[in-house]
Amino acid sequence: MAAVLLSVPLFSFAQPPLIIVNGQLTELTDLKAISPENIERIDTEAVNETSVEKYGARANNGIIHVTLKYDEPARFEDGGIPFDDRVESLVKWGDEEPAARVSIRYTVTEDGRITPGEVLEATDRRLKRRVMSALNEYVKNPHWKPASRNGVPVATAHVLQVRLPKGKSMPRERYLIRL
Repeated sequence: MAAVLLSVPLFSFAQPPLIIVNGQLTELTDLKAISPENIERIDTEAVNETSVEKYGARANNGIIHVTLKYDEPARFEDGGIPFDDRVESLVKWGDEEPAARVSIRYTVTEDGRITPGEVLEATDRRLKRRVMSALNEYVKNPHWKPASRNGVPVATAHVLQVRLPKGKSMPRERYLIRL
């Protein structure tokens, strides 16, 4: 059922439904940041007097309950800097080089290590190689507090997105194909 909901563009709702993730009200834009691999279950709740009384008028647009495979998300523990920014800072990419981006799937394991996965997008092979090299620096040493479910560490899926150089616009693409 998760694939059905996630295959619908999230911006297509005239009025967005009420989204509840692990019991917490969540904005629709925050739902897009959740990797589908981390979703255990998606349920809908019928709109009735009880649900409107419990959640307010926003429940009139529908209620979607998302249960994740974890209670506590994984956290990168390296000086308060987001992981994507930390990896980006290790990549040597000058302002004279073309704007490029790379997206790579990775897993944070139960022991806080990362395991790189598939390259989802790479607009420049040189940047891809440099990002993979920087990412491998974090494979060697755990820098993450893993996600947990009922106090037990669990593996979670994530996507690293690097776009360099900072502030430089990506060239317009003739054809944009998203799979």
